[in-house]
Amino acid sequence: MVSLPHDDLFALAAALVDIPSVSFEEEALVDILEAELHACSHLSVERIGDNLVARTELGRPRRLVLGGHTDTVPPNGNGFARIDGDTLWGVGSTDMKGGLAAMIELARTVSEPAVDVTYVFYAREEVAVTHNGLRQIEAERPDLLAGDVALLGEPTLGAVEAGCQGTLRVKVTLVGERAHTARPWMGRNAIHRLGALLALVEGYHERHPVVEGCEYREALQVVDVSGGVAGNVVPDEATVVVNHRFAPDRTSDEAVAHVRSVLAPVLEDDDTFEVVDCSPPARPGIGDPLIGALIERNGLEVRAKLGWTDVAFFAERGVPASNFGPGDPTIAHTAGERLERHWLIDTHAALHDLLVNGA
Repeated sequence: MVSLPHDDLFALAAALVDIPSVSFEEEALVDILEAELHACSHLSVERIGDNLVARTELGRPRRLVLGGHTDTVPPNGNGFARIDGDTLWGVGSTDMKGGLAAMIELARTVSEPAVDVTYVFYAREEVAVTHNGLRQIEAERPDLLAGDVALLGEPTLGAVEAGCQGTLRVKVTLVGERAHTARPWMGRNAIHRLGALLALVEGYHERHPVVEGCEYREALQVVDVSGGVAGNVVPDEATVVVNHRFAPDRTSDEAVAHVRSVLAPVLEDDDTFEVVDCSPPARPGIGDPLIGALIERNGLEVRAKLGWTDVAFFAERGVPASNFGPGDPTIAHTAGERLERHWLIDTHAALHDLLVNGA
């Protein structure tokens, strides 16, 4: 079995990139992590499927959860690590094996933290939420995810990206009436009806709400269009999928109602409006003393998380959560995904200070 490097964070991150772990194929990586953490006498280690939870049990008054997903998207000519000076190239380097490297090093070296710490390495984050490893852990051992505050190592370039926006997808089907294209006046073209709906979405003015000092930017986009029967038939049905990213000052139900109200001018009684996916937002939660100490002692930038992450999982369960990791989110999932050495060193140092000194 591969042995992971010690005392060299950058080499550790590179070693993790070299272990393929595309979603649903994380077992080999988790086997290695399990062996590494079982060797730490100060940790209690539990494995559930391809998810791994390591905990200190020192009886501290507060518990911090540090979480990171082990999976990556499929490689794009970048399946293995390549180091060029202080730059590490490779799939997962920024999302989020740099964050995993920081977590692993902390788990191995900080044996008596000021707060109890739960390290959660979970599978299948990059695919549909129904497969997400956090849900598997919760179904079998919810006690392992208990904590007072959580930080996820998602790439943030060393800033604290507070909370996250919610995301939902709505499938809208507009109806018409079939006819021969030689006599279109005898029918009603459902695809032509899409023009008015698309215009509403294109002209949408998104909100920029400020929640707990963080400015979010909402969005409404059509992400899929389908319709048509045959080359000589006026179509009687056309479907669009609309994605809405919404700030954490709205509930999921309120966001759905908002999308319905935006599209209401074009919807008729026989049309359908179906919510096909919805993940709730998370409020920033930066008022927690531990997150506040992380920010203040390291002079960290704080900004809103515009995407959706698993901080929402913890927020739903009453645990304040934020994102804090060494990668650049704008290059995640690209062929040019990379990790700079100083991003990793700085993020690890800030987390090390938090674990050693607490709030």
